This record gives sequence, structure tokens and C-alpha cells, in this order.
Amino acid sequence: ICKQMVYGKIVDPGARNRDISRADGSGKAGTASLERLMKASDYRKAELEQIINIRKGEASPTLSYGKFFWQTEYYTHQRPGYFTSVRMFSTRNRNMEQPYNSEGLKNHHRGDGTNYLSLRGDEYLNMAPVVDWQKIPGATILQKAEMPPPEEIQKDGLTDFVGAVTDGLYGAVAFDFKSPHDPLSARKSWFFFDKEYVCLGAGISSGSNLPVVTTMNQCLLKGEVVVSTGTLETQLQSGQRELDQVNWVHHDGVGYVFPKPVKANISNQAEKGSWFSINKQSDSPKEEISLDVFKLWIDHGKRPSNASYAYMVVPAVTLHEMKEGGMRHVEILSNTTSLQAVRHTGLRLLQAVFYKAGEVQLSDQLKLVCDQPGIVMVKMNGEKISEISVADPNRELWKFHLSVSGKLEKKSGDCTAAWNVKSGMTDISAELPKDEMAGQSITLKFE
Repeated sequence: ICKQMVYGKIVDPGARNRDISRADGSGKAGTASLERLMKASDYRKAELEQIINIRKGEASPTLSYGKFFWQTEYYTHQRPGYFTSVRMFSTRNRNMEQPYNSEGLKNHHRGDGTNYLSLRGDEYLNMAPVVDWQKIPGATILQKAEMPPPEEIQKDGLTDFVGAVTDGLYGAVAFDFKSPHDPLSARKSWFFFDKEYVCLGAGISSGSNLPVVTTMNQCLLKGEVVVSTGTLETQLQSGQRELDQVNWVHHDGVGYVFPKPVKANISNQAEKGSWFSINKQSDSPKEEISLDVFKLWIDHGKRPSNASYAYMVVPAVTLHEMKEGGMRHVEILSNTTSLQAVRHTGLRLLQAVFYKAGEVQLSDQLKLVCDQPGIVMVKMNGEKISEISVADPNRELWKFHLSVSGKLEKKSGDCTAAWNVKSGMTDISAELPKDEMAGQSITLKFE
């Protein structure tokens, strides 16, 4: 549970359900329930004590990890300067909690590939009354005239291919998204590193004559918004506008970088709403409030067919660093409905989502061939492969088969690695977790 929290103590908006429609003083988790547990039993006492100390500010949390909760399709990524998460759903679970007790009345899209980002933990604090619920961070959503009724919030998932691969530090997430609310589908993926992460979308298609948008973020407005278009850098005045040839946007210590200039919509202005509009409980305040909000999104237009997007998020970055940055060490190798793949040359790390069998170039000398759909992450030591992590988002394989050019000798992991003289490839077959562990990643190490 603590790895679903910013720095182990602040609730991630991405993990919240109907409780997001309740006013919260700080968003910080307390120690009372942990202390009650310790009085009842000494089970996992050391862990509970550590969590209490973290929340009291007397100990530091784990500041670098990547963790996938494969039973609930939820991934978290923590680094010393930021925390981010991705929330999804599949045929194995439903998209969102029901709006019990008349709470969370507009939560329809909050599982649609939601990607919240926190540097401090207060970026989304108590902003629910003024949120545009069809522009959820990370999600691709059909822009309807009004939200469906609350009884239409909870839906069964429609797709099997949902999951993530992780070695405990880095991770890649895949979502073969099919909306249970609207005629909309997309293949969405996220690739997480240290100082940045990459978000890709392909095959965005809709049969409705309404616009479809992908939102980079919607959070409280803190400070100036600077945008780079063409050769110009501009500090935006308050308002909403659509800009052409956007290279990057910087707001509140976060950079949003586009590998190719795009047409983007940016809003930095006051938004109005009430708690009662999303929570009909008797003590829910009815008065209208106003908060300054930052929104950044891409409009794919009406009835998009095979549309796409690509952007990189750079947390904990100064405006000066943004001006010097660009795409850094990141290379987008593919962004199609068959393969989404990113390589980080600085970390010598490749992450790939295979929606069907295919291949990807690891380097000028090395190629990887995947024999089935899945997610693969490869770590390199110089020009040699040191680790391969794999996962099966469909949760149907007993073994994962892939091949790499060159000779590899197994070091550890439940796998076989055999040199194929005819193809010049090493054929690898790895046992996958089964039953309730299906969907978990495995990591293979090589000499």
C-alpha cells in the first residue's frame, strides 16, 4: 500500500476512487491505523514501525523503484524527485468503483490509462470540484456534451492485453485500450526511466462525430507557463489557446517534450465548480469555488482513424534545463499498433511492447525477435545483453519465447538459452508465473 503513495505517505490521486470527491486537508496518510495494527499483533512489526517513522518524518522512504500491481493493472514509479503512476483495467477487473453513497459521480474515465505526476504531493490537492473530468492526465477520451449518469460509471473491461514489465527499478506499461463508454480504442504505452518517461499512443480510432483528446496533465496552476514554439519561447498570459509547432511546455518544475512539433491546447486560468457537483452527500458544500488550473492536451479531431501521439515527461526540471534539453538520450524506435518501443542510450536500456510477434533492433549489431505478444525490457552492458525482463499482459502463456542475435549464456533465471547455428540467433525460452501470479514479470540474467 505504501508503494501506492507519493514518498510512502501522500495518497496518489491515481489510486483514489470515490474518495477523490471528498475534501481532504493535506492528502497525507496518518499513523493511527498502523499503531492499532501493532497493538493487535506483532505480524510484520518491523515494516509497520518503518512506515510510522516515514510518516512522522523520522525515516526516509524507498526513493527509487518501479512496481506493478498485476492483479489491479496499476503501476507506480518512484524517484527521489517525483512519483508517478498508471492506472488501467482489463477483462480481469472493472474500470472504477461504483459511486456508492453518491460520491465520485464523475469518475467514468479515471481508469482509462490515468497518469498522475507528483513532485511534492500537493499538485492535485482538493481540486476535484473544478476538474474537467473528460481531460484526465494520461487518458485518451471522447469529448461528450455531458458525462453519462453516475450509474454508468462502473463497467467491465473489454481487453486482455493490459500489463507491465519491471525489474523492480525500471518499467514499461501497455494498455490495449477499448473504452467501455464510447466507440473509442487506442494502444497506449509508457516507458519509465530515471529523469524522464515516454508516453506513446497509436491506432487511436473513434466512430463518433465528437473530438477525441489525449491529456498530458490537468493540475493546480503554480507559477508561470512557458512554451517553446518554433524558435520562440513565450511566457503565457492567463487564458486558453491552441498553439502550432509546440516543441515543449514547462510548468511547475515539469517539462512536456514533443519529439516532433505538434498542435497543442494549453489552459492556465481559473476554473469553477462545487463539491456538491461530484458528491451529493448532505454535508457536501454547495457553494461555487474557483481555483487556478493548468491543462495541456492534444486534440485528435472528430472520428480519428489510426491517430497517434508521442511525448516525453521530464519531472523535477528547471526552465533553464528545459532550454538545454531536447529529447536527451531517448529514442522512439516504433509507435505503431504492432510495436511500441523506446531506447534510452544513456542507461543502455530498451523497452518494447509487442502487440503481436515481431522484432526490434537493440543496436547496430543486435536484434531481438519476439515470438508472441508481450512486453520486453533489455539491459545492455556495452554491446552485450546482461538482462532481459519479460511479462505476458494477456496472462495466457506458460513460456515466453524470444531470440537475440549473437551468443548468450544463461547466468540465472528459469530459462533455457540455445545457440541456433542456422539463424545465428540465441533462442530463449523462459518459464512464466502461473495462476494468481500470472502477469508478474521475470528477469533473466546472462553472462
